[in-house]
Amino acid sequence: MKNTAALRTWLDDMKLEHPLVIAGPCSAETEEQVLKIAHELKDSDVNYYRAGIWKPRTRPGNFEGVGALGLGWLKKVKEETGMKTCTEVANAAHVKLAIENDVDLLWIGARSTVSPFIMQEIADALGETDKIVLVKNPVNPDLALWLGGIERLYTAGVKNLGAIHRGFSTYDKSKYRNNPEWQIAIEFQNRFPDLPLICDPSHITGKRDMIFDVSQTALDLNFDGLMIETHFDPDNAWSDAAQQVTPTSLKQIMEDLKIRKETETDSKYRDSLENLRAQINVVDDQLIDLLGKRMKVADQIGALKKEQNVAVLQSRRWNEILGNMVLEGEQKGLSEEFVLRMFKAIHQESINHQEKIING
Repeated sequence: MKNTAALRTWLDDMKLEHPLVIAGPCSAETEEQVLKIAHELKDSDVNYYRAGIWKPRTRPGNFEGVGALGLGWLKKVKEETGMKTCTEVANAAHVKLAIENDVDLLWIGARSTVSPFIMQEIADALGETDKIVLVKNPVNPDLALWLGGIERLYTAGVKNLGAIHRGFSTYDKSKYRNNPEWQIAIEFQNRFPDLPLICDPSHITGKRDMIFDVSQTALDLNFDGLMIETHFDPDNAWSDAAQQVTPTSLKQIMEDLKIRKETETDSKYRDSLENLRAQINVVDDQLIDLLGKRMKVADQIGALKKEQNVAVLQSRRWNEILGNMVLEGEQKGLSEEFVLRMFKAIHQESINHQEKIING
């Protein structure tokens, strides 16, 4: 699959004056719930109404969706509001039912993307459909796996493709439900700049009060749209309650988001500059996170030295590290002076941490 302008034809043809917006409940719970949310979103920026009817859960016993029954509810949404609809499909049977019930957009979840066997089954079932099909990133941070799944659909003849960035699972504790790993999304864009890329801040954050900030970061990074889970009573939702927002909150988020428009002759320069600055912000956040992890290791070293009554400063080890880092830095285009200043500061902070442990 090669990048071509034709990849974004389906999105360009919509002629939107704002980013694509997909919104609706995490799960379709009842017909009344589905229709109530749809009517509250009818006169908003929402382009597609989403509702999960087949819900893959990590452990059995949790609500796993209403199944095919929900397809009839989505039909009613379209009849009563005129909104286009979408849902997740995870196998060939889901695909067949969704197409038969005229669902407009299908997405493939992270748990499906992770398996080439499942992706091939879905690709074969879709064939040369003209439905829009979006592929969420796999659970693990593997760009090749993500692109591979999309390429299987492309090879099968799916005409209207796109991707959804929903973050990646991590064992480390984080403020995010799924770590965004923005650099992977940036690399995705570098390889396929014309393939529409949507952000799912609901699954990245896991918390409704973080939805706006992650959405803004995504738009600053030139994402093409947002998928945000929306419920009229989020706290009592049957799944993912903490990450859903009310329709009123969603409308406010859409109003508050800063969306750059080409209104001046130098707009291309400003857009490029904002994109690069957003990339720097992402890397800076990662640097702070890595430094925090490094100091936690320094704390553990301090505890070990205290236990064995060993001095904090190990000059030979320090000089060895410094020499290696200078060489590594040169290979990355960093000056010796900068590397020395930076690692001396890091080393001093590590000593401070260890002394605090030993003297504490």
